[in-house]
Amino acid sequence: MKKRTILMTFAMAGALMLGACGGKDADASGSNTQQTEQTEQTASEEGTSETGETEEAEVLPEGMYRSELTNELIDESLKNQRPIAVMVDNEKKALPHYGLTQADVVYEMMNSLLNGRITRFMAIVKDWESLEQFGSIRSARTTNFMIAPEWNAIVCHDGGPFYINPYLANPYVDNFSGTFSRVDNGKAREYTEYIVSGDLEKNFKSTGYSKEYNEYYEGPHYQFASEKNPVDFSDNEHAIDAALVDLPFQHNESELRYDEEDQLYYYYEYGEAHLDPANDNAQLCFKNLLIQKCDYSQYDENGYMVFNVMVSGQDGYYITNGKAIHVTWSKSRDTEPTRYYNDDGVEITINTGKTYVGFVPSDNWDDLVIEGK
Repeated sequence: MKKRTILMTFAMAGALMLGACGGKDADASGSNTQQTEQTEQTASEEGTSETGETEEAEVLPEGMYRSELTNELIDESLKNQRPIAVMVDNEKKALPHYGLTQADVVYEMMNSLLNGRITRFMAIVKDWESLEQFGSIRSARTTNFMIAPEWNAIVCHDGGPFYINPYLANPYVDNFSGTFSRVDNGKAREYTEYIVSGDLEKNFKSTGYSKEYNEYYEGPHYQFASEKNPVDFSDNEHAIDAALVDLPFQHNESELRYDEEDQLYYYYEYGEAHLDPANDNAQLCFKNLLIQKCDYSQYDENGYMVFNVMVSGQDGYYITNGKAIHVTWSKSRDTEPTRYYNDDGVEITINTGKTYVGFVPSDNWDDLVIEGK
């Protein structure tokens, strides 16, 4: 059993709330009392920085806007385009994964109570038209159809257990299932299905689904700090060092290791760096980590289960730039974005960049390791 090296005293959170969100002042810790630089601001508008100082709104390059998924600058033609949510096999035999470094947000969660509680990825991709090869693709689970709708994303998968059927019937769920290309990679058939260029266009044409956000989209997901005033917990007395995040995923041995030079977290599993041959063997990495404690219910003896993601005030961590803070998270309906709050009850801001979201089963929560160098 791993020992949880954290934690300071979340039982004491109520007594320590005044300092729970440090930085140089309360806003610099990641709280969002005044959000900086809204995507929609024009050059003539002004925003308020995390230090409380008025700052001029950013003047964006012509034809660009800040992505609602990452806050990175991307082509304005993508502004209203719905993302996809791709189910990616995470069995060792399925490696290497193609295209995963192009995802904006990556979820990792237990896929089954059997097989060492193997995990599966759900990758949220905004600029899906740029994908040349992505996957391999596997089946979905009920939890995926409660999370993908908060992004208004089309779920890309290959079937799933009958437990998903009631969720497929929901009007806000769009999905493409088993309609992708087979790639001869010398592996068993279940590891050969990928999204390749042209597949998604064919799927949109055959289903008639909207490529743009529809009436079920509830708006932007995360609250982003300005790049001029990023989230920094270095002066937060309640933040803990987070050079290593060792997740209690027995089968996959998932880890995220912090690189001080570029201030990103690099993903490892099965004891090796996770490399993407579709993008020059770049290693999968993230600016933000959101770790969520999740209760679950078991469906049957075959290991099928569902996470309880409709909760209020469940524990978690937000991790960035080598530091972690305790958060709570809440979600009340499938289409509502999950919200994360600091110990003052204020919604956090996160840094510009890609985000990893890990669902840790509540009965493994004490085995989560977050530690310094």
